[in-house]
Amino acid sequence: MTLRIDYQSQSFPSVYSVPRVGTLDTSWDELLWAAITIGRPGALHVFQHGPASFHEAIFRLSLVRMAVEQDWYGHLRRTAAFAALDPTEKGMVSYFLGMTLCKLFASRLLNTPWLLHLDVFRPFLNPALLGRSRPDLVGENNAGNWHAFESKGRSSKPSWDDKQKAKLQAQRLVSVNGIPCSLHIGSFAFFKVDLLEFFWKDPEADAKVPIELPRPDGEWRFYYDPALSVASLPEDTALVSERDTADVTVNIHPKIRQLLDEGLWLQAREAAKELRDEFTAEGYQPDGLRIIAGETWSRRFEKRG
Repeated sequence: MTLRIDYQSQSFPSVYSVPRVGTLDTSWDELLWAAITIGRPGALHVFQHGPASFHEAIFRLSLVRMAVEQDWYGHLRRTAAFAALDPTEKGMVSYFLGMTLCKLFASRLLNTPWLLHLDVFRPFLNPALLGRSRPDLVGENNAGNWHAFESKGRSSKPSWDDKQKAKLQAQRLVSVNGIPCSLHIGSFAFFKVDLLEFFWKDPEADAKVPIELPRPDGEWRFYYDPALSVASLPEDTALVSERDTADVTVNIHPKIRQLLDEGLWLQAREAAKELRDEFTAEGYQPDGLRIIAGETWSRRFEKRG
């Protein structure tokens, strides 16, 4: 079944042809692909890839399952379980939904499937620069242009002040590998009468304390590793039951699978950029991943006792 997410856009340059108002038609497969490939260190990222990355992947999928379910018309509605969370818990889940929708819309409307969280660059930056007032994500589009994204999640419609704060945070990221960022986007996933919607805006850059990033290399591990850990799970491990409960299948295109198995993250990513047309023609995402949601994702969410 097609999923539908209503959205509004503001201040995008006409060259990007981003509609001001619209409805994005998507699917559980694509939404879960966005959730699992946000290049972000998880709570267990201090460990090597493997079980820690697997648990990070399952955690992300579980957040989506717990937070939203489809209604009769294909829109995503907040679950009763999400509504029952306390404010701190709602904030965490809303933030993750904000990043997931930012990734989804960036890929579909800006041809920018490659997003990394700024936290992956911590070893290279002054910690003061990675405080609260900075964007969350940086992404490269298919033409090699970089964009900055501040993604937020709200349990209600964002205010004018919320949008201004997001704008200021997005403006701080000015370049990647010396290449100026083309867009500085503030985005919001929010609930309007229980339905999930999306808003984003591209303000003029005006950074007071600019952030400049190096070109990512091994940081692409954080992009691919959660999906790889699910796809690589041996059938005789105790974690199989968790994967089966998540009801998601992860496939990796053979032309990058070996590179990922060998931990050649940058090489896999560069190969995927070259092969993206072939990948999409064969039913994969441009990064060479294919996420298949099982039939339980179309059911109403049920809390497990």
